[in-house]
Amino acid sequence: MTNSELKVKWEEKFAGLTLADTLKEIGLDTPVMMQRLGADPYAIVYEGRVYLYMTGDIYEYDENGALKPNSYQLINKLNVISSDDLVNWTDHGTIFAASKTGAAKWGNNSWAPAVAYKEIDGKMKFFVYFANSGNGIGVVTSDSPVGPFVDPLDAPLISRQTPNCATVSWLFDPAVFVDEDGCGYIYFGGGPGKSYAEPGTGRCAKLGADMISIDGEAITMDIPYLFEDSGINKIGDTYYYSYCTNWNVDEEGTKKFGFYNADIAYMTSKNPLGPFEYKGVVLRNPGTYYGCYGNNHHCMFQFNGEWYIAYHTQILEKMMGISGGYRSTAISKITVAEDGSLPTLPSVDRHSLVQQKYLNPYERVEAETMATMGGLNTTQADEVSMKYGSGNMALCDMKSGSWLALYGVDFGADGATKFTAAVKNATGGEGAIQIRLDALDGEVVGYLDISEATGDKFGEVTAELLKKVTGVHHLIFVFYGENYYVDYWKFQ
Repeated sequence: MTNSELKVKWEEKFAGLTLADTLKEIGLDTPVMMQRLGADPYAIVYEGRVYLYMTGDIYEYDENGALKPNSYQLINKLNVISSDDLVNWTDHGTIFAASKTGAAKWGNNSWAPAVAYKEIDGKMKFFVYFANSGNGIGVVTSDSPVGPFVDPLDAPLISRQTPNCATVSWLFDPAVFVDEDGCGYIYFGGGPGKSYAEPGTGRCAKLGADMISIDGEAITMDIPYLFEDSGINKIGDTYYYSYCTNWNVDEEGTKKFGFYNADIAYMTSKNPLGPFEYKGVVLRNPGTYYGCYGNNHHCMFQFNGEWYIAYHTQILEKMMGISGGYRSTAISKITVAEDGSLPTLPSVDRHSLVQQKYLNPYERVEAETMATMGGLNTTQADEVSMKYGSGNMALCDMKSGSWLALYGVDFGADGATKFTAAVKNATGGEGAIQIRLDALDGEVVGYLDISEATGDKFGEVTAELLKKVTGVHHLIFVFYGENYYVDYWKFQ
């Protein structure tokens, strides 16, 4: 079908569409993921991409269908997304980490992932450490940052039988780090202990060369007002341990250390196993910035020479008019001062990140890559991801009026004249993808008729654009119809 015929067929149907609502307008960079909740973020940078791993918060409902507060007890999956520009994120799915249907069948929950990679026997290996509620830490491994992940131990890596861990109140919230010499270290623990000011519940330990064993005994860390959420980074020759303070910071604690309840504080040392010296606060409780207070969890990472902090907030549930402790991840840039200190982030907003590079539309782009969206979802797209949860994903659950947007797409001076997408339309229903530029009501430059794709496998469909597209634009796809899937796309 020619481009003019496509326009005649679809223009009127799209003109009458009501577009799906969103809680993240085009131009905003927070939260980083809209199709699912995601808490307790942890980041690695690998081959030019930031990979974010998050606790897979899920909504809980009572027998009448009313939303209940988040109990955290149903969480047994971890979300993973990645980006090479910090604004457009590719969804790699949910790692089936714990439970009888997950990799770690001995565990009930998977909270607060921590991630590292290391070359072992000439092959890069990836390690995701997670908390089984507050009662131990497991690890799953893969040859890829997106899986499939398997449990190499069939048991927890750290339990109450681990030396010097029996009395830790909450045996959870790991952080992990691989030093330049290849040695790995893990940090964990939290909760009440001897006192609110000096709980004594933080631990650190050296990992074995295989990254799935503990080398020696866990060391007790002296961390003032520790509650949860270990973090670890190395800047120059200094190790930075960061953590979330508890909810019982008294006037004396604030006067001495400068923090309040559930702030992110940090300490430094010249040795990865400490002792660490208290230095200051890098992030206040997100309620300070967004007006919705709740538990606080973070990680810091360096990307393209700049430092960032990822943390979760409850802004989505606030905008939804609910209150249940359901969390989503945000990212803000932080500063490392000349003296190595980390000044407290004075403010945050939802459009502060600078896109690191333009998106190339002439390479294959996974359809589940987006900056924001309205009214759609993602699902596992092949046998591997269906079995393990993470890997190749596809767009799904679209209705007429669903849409997604990507920021900063560079079509260049020569421009694009064709659009191709891999579509699965098993029911053979009517549907189309409309291509717009710059805004939800922006210029329409093409239509892709997905009715041309039939069967239960993905097949490529190509359409001529209505005009040549050049330059840099936000790119918006608007969907018509339902019961079809989109795996990837590219322009020519």
